[in-house]
Amino acid sequence: MADQREQKLAKLLVEYSVALQKGESCLINAVDIPISMTEALIAAVYEAGAFPLVNVWNQRLERAMVQSASEASLEKWADVDTYRMKQVDAFIGIRGIANVRELSSIPEKSNLYGKLYNTPVHMETRLPHTRWVVLRYPTEVMAMQADKGTLEFEDFFYKVCTEVDYQKMADAMDVAKKYLDTVDSVHIKAPGTDLRFSIKGMAFIPCAGKMNIPDGEMYSCPVRDSVNGTITYNCDSTFHGHQFKDIRFVFKNGKIVEAYSDDNALIKEILDVDDGARYLGEFALGCNPGVLHPMDNTLFDEKIAGSIHVTPGNAYEDCDNGNRSSVHWDLVQIQRPEYGGGEIYFDGVLVRKDGIFVHPELRGLNFES
Repeated sequence: MADQREQKLAKLLVEYSVALQKGESCLINAVDIPISMTEALIAAVYEAGAFPLVNVWNQRLERAMVQSASEASLEKWADVDTYRMKQVDAFIGIRGIANVRELSSIPEKSNLYGKLYNTPVHMETRLPHTRWVVLRYPTEVMAMQADKGTLEFEDFFYKVCTEVDYQKMADAMDVAKKYLDTVDSVHIKAPGTDLRFSIKGMAFIPCAGKMNIPDGEMYSCPVRDSVNGTITYNCDSTFHGHQFKDIRFVFKNGKIVEAYSDDNALIKEILDVDDGARYLGEFALGCNPGVLHPMDNTLFDEKIAGSIHVTPGNAYEDCDNGNRSSVHWDLVQIQRPEYGGGEIYFDGVLVRKDGIFVHPELRGLNFES
């Protein structure tokens, strides 16, 4: 039986995040999570008068499917799951992390999996055609990543996920959006970073509990060929099972022309998977006051207060520069003083310094913990 915290989380996901209505259908993708959490989601969907569909999955089965896969088998798998995705109104994806290195020894197959399965099923179908939310479930592995004890991490998880006034956050973001949507040029300065690009004509999209839990970011998208300069990321990031450190990119006219990390060969292999992987698909401002330190978990790290993420790969259709890729890699730079500081300029005006919004139209994004 689900405990009260699981029930509260399920209610938030069903009633607020995907806003299920009577007679609608919702696919629950339950990966390495307790039956009790899945039961709570099923109950919440039924309570809303909607119809639950459930896919129970885990990382070991995912690896088994991927490591021996051919292009034909991945395409068939994608065809079946794309058909299913098209039948539902909403999608709730909740994943526990059993082993962050599960796919690390099969990088070529992981890239193929991303290209032939994730792209058609998720990027081309789920994202534009369903109301969706994705999140993690607290595990011992996640607690280790966050340098916390298991029970301590569970308390942290439920606090930042369910004890947030997302409507208040959304209201503040709507105010900031009026100014942000007028911005043309962006200049980011930080240790190892001097990056410029345009976001002219690209709206900022508020994220306040609808697509991710926890949430707290506003994202836009650089004009594809406008990016020039260098960015150095100060958060580690695991991609296809490898934990990358000390990532640095050099851009020329939108394209990543130099890429460095603890494994230069592997990062270049990822960026060469298709034509769009070396161009940016997202630029975002993180502003969740309850998430302050990296834990190599994208859904948390990209929301860190005082952070940005500058993302190689696919652009979202609601803020689209036309870039298409099987890659969408949210890489995070924290600009608070304890992480080296940093400045963001919009149209030549300083708008955020050392992680604090200083522009009068954006101060409402300095949410209190």
